[in-house]
Amino acid sequence: MGGLGLMAARAVAAPLIDAGFPQLKSRIIERTGHFYYQDKDDLLWERVRKRLRATGLPDSTRYLTLLDDAISGPAEWGRLEAEITIGETFFFRYAEQFTALRDTILPEIIARKSATRRLRIWSAGCSTGAEAFSLSILVNEILGKSLEDWRIVILGTDINDSFLKAARQAQFGKWALRSMPPQERERYFIGIDKDRWQVRPEFRSIVRFERHNLLSLLDGTSPLELTEFDLILCRNVLIYFHPDTVVELVGALRDRLTEDGWMLLGHAEPNPTFSTMMQVVNLPGTVAYRHGSGAATTPAPPVSQLPALPPPEWKPFLPPPKPAEPVKAKRQAPPSAPTLPKAPSASDEPDALLEEIRARADAGDFAAADGLCRKALAEQPLDARLHFYRGLVLRELRRPGESEKSFLNSLYLDKSFAMAHYHLGLLLLADGRSGSGRRSLTNAARIAATMPGDRQLDEADGLTAKDLRDLVRAHLAADTPARRGG
Repeated sequence: MGGLGLMAARAVAAPLIDAGFPQLKSRIIERTGHFYYQDKDDLLWERVRKRLRATGLPDSTRYLTLLDDAISGPAEWGRLEAEITIGETFFFRYAEQFTALRDTILPEIIARKSATRRLRIWSAGCSTGAEAFSLSILVNEILGKSLEDWRIVILGTDINDSFLKAARQAQFGKWALRSMPPQERERYFIGIDKDRWQVRPEFRSIVRFERHNLLSLLDGTSPLELTEFDLILCRNVLIYFHPDTVVELVGALRDRLTEDGWMLLGHAEPNPTFSTMMQVVNLPGTVAYRHGSGAATTPAPPVSQLPALPPPEWKPFLPPPKPAEPVKAKRQAPPSAPTLPKAPSASDEPDALLEEIRARADAGDFAAADGLCRKALAEQPLDARLHFYRGLVLRELRRPGESEKSFLNSLYLDKSFAMAHYHLGLLLLADGRSGSGRRSLTNAARIAATMPGDRQLDEADGLTAKDLRDLVRAHLAADTPARRGG
């Protein structure tokens, strides 16, 4: 009875979406490009309601009038955009990509630019700045004492003014630094109090932050100085945009690269179309892109084959990628220094194949990814992750029956695998099996509900437990009988 009472209280506390909301939603998506909210009315409405309460306005129509006000509107747009964007970030996020940056990408760029000694890097969608400062740490490491002879700009941009304000302060709490042991944290940061640290001046000096809407790249209003970048990172940003807009944005970002420039995208964002727009470079555990034709390239030469660079005084700690579940592998005990991911080799199978599966799928080569899945499963048939990734790959290959079986195999091996429940639910809903799909989505949400809201889920590319609960709530709301015509 207590549970029913709580549900009733929540129902009263959450009024129905008002009549002016569709127009407001349309304006929000038009301005921000956040197509992510196109089918997530409940999530967007929850965020709009916070601004309605803050401004004391009764409904979406009145709120839209405020947004259109020439004096008060721009500031309120900034507050609304801050409300609807997600800013979860931490240092050296996605260790595989930062390993590729440290060991291959940045040394290649620096060696190639040794004559001009000019380096330009753009962190697009920088959130509160952890990515930009992580890049600064790596650049400092590689250049060492010769840093003062270079003209370096690391630019972080975001649409969210509150994120930019926090980035300029360069202060971070435990969550953003959770991957660092204390001794490494002391190298990069100055302690403010027991729970907050500030980036040291030497790493702040080459980083600056500016407000920028990525959509301005498409309408010609983007600043002219946003060009000639040697490296662009645009990670976990494109998921918010319409697929057609994503292709246009990646093309526009490519055009802001130098002739041999590099680009890194989020693990969940690559699209097969990108390989026709840029060169694809497969690196251990990740995929990178370079300005040029769509023909695949071999990875850039390792550091040992590049011109000599000044030896660094120290190396930053990079958190290793999430370890695989224990396997009977004949490996020596790890050294005291942090170990970094290495390229797949026959001796590392089948775990190393998981990295290559992700890389092949990110590059749009789903047939090859499926072949690697089958190869890895032949060696390790009880690995729930491998069955999960094969389910994702088979879904992209438009083989839903086999995809469903793979997800079920994954869940048979690990009933608490939240993302397997979630993707199985989406597959079932797409197949018209609403009841089964809703049950799978609900199972995913229940598992996530047992975790802290900011806990990142396994195999979810940074998605937190709260994010998953919100996504499930939106999917279930979109599948109500009324909306299904039932």
